[in-house]
Amino acid sequence: MKKIDGKKIAANKLTQVKEIADKLEVEPALAVVLVGDDDASHLYVKLKEKAAKGVGVELRKYTFDKDVSKAQLQSAIEFLNNDIDTHGVIVQLPLPKHLDADEIVGLIDPEKDVDGFHKVNQQKFINNELCVYPVFPHAIMDLIDSEVSSVKNKKVVIVGKSDIFDKVMTHAFEVEGAEVKFISCINKKRLNTKEQTILNEADIIVTACGQKNFISCDYISDNTVVIDGGISKDGDKTVGDVDISDCSDRDIIISPVPGGVGPVTIACLLENITELTRQQLSKDERD
Repeated sequence: MKKIDGKKIAANKLTQVKEIADKLEVEPALAVVLVGDDDASHLYVKLKEKAAKGVGVELRKYTFDKDVSKAQLQSAIEFLNNDIDTHGVIVQLPLPKHLDADEIVGLIDPEKDVDGFHKVNQQKFINNELCVYPVFPHAIMDLIDSEVSSVKNKKVVIVGKSDIFDKVMTHAFEVEGAEVKFISCINKKRLNTKEQTILNEADIIVTACGQKNFISCDYISDNTVVIDGGISKDGDKTVGDVDISDCSDRDIIISPVPGGVGPVTIACLLENITELTRQQLSKDERD
């Protein structure tokens, strides 16, 4: 088993991001809306903050109690949308149960949507229109590109629980000429025999279920590239969707959890904020 070094890939991308940020007329400013006291969310924001500082991006945190109302968040996001000194906005997920994540993310101005989660930008991406590359799919493709020269004609299987992720990730592969199949992991504890066979025939597997040990190495053929984008807890440990305990003697290439998709996603996020800043500066010059 070979582990893909996501930290190294992220470091290389961050070097390029810093070079771009240094050439901009202003320092890119990223606003992060952080709600509640979820330990993982606070950790992720700290990691983003550290990486942002290293490339010359100003990260501003806007924190709210877990019982914040939709109206309060809407007011804050509207302020950030209209603030010319804020170049990008993200809402750190997950949100407390009384808040609808899609609805809150939908409040962000698409031109300041750094994550690429807004429905307008997702549709633009699928339509091959100008927009930022959604960060999670972008990180996955970067990890694959580090190991595969081309995905053209490769058999790709995506295992996930989101229609949006399915559509965006499928498009990212199909535009490069891959053959893509999707398997839903919603309300499943294991894959059925047919789904196991589909996985076994794949050249590339992408998983984003958030279910510990959901995929056994028995379902994966040798010479397969596996991008594990799932995150869950096993006691104090952070683990992915793939049970790697029985993969050690297999000829499989896999992104580890942690240290795989996560660092590259942060690098892609910072790449996007520099791009949004450049776009907004260009627009101001035209106006």
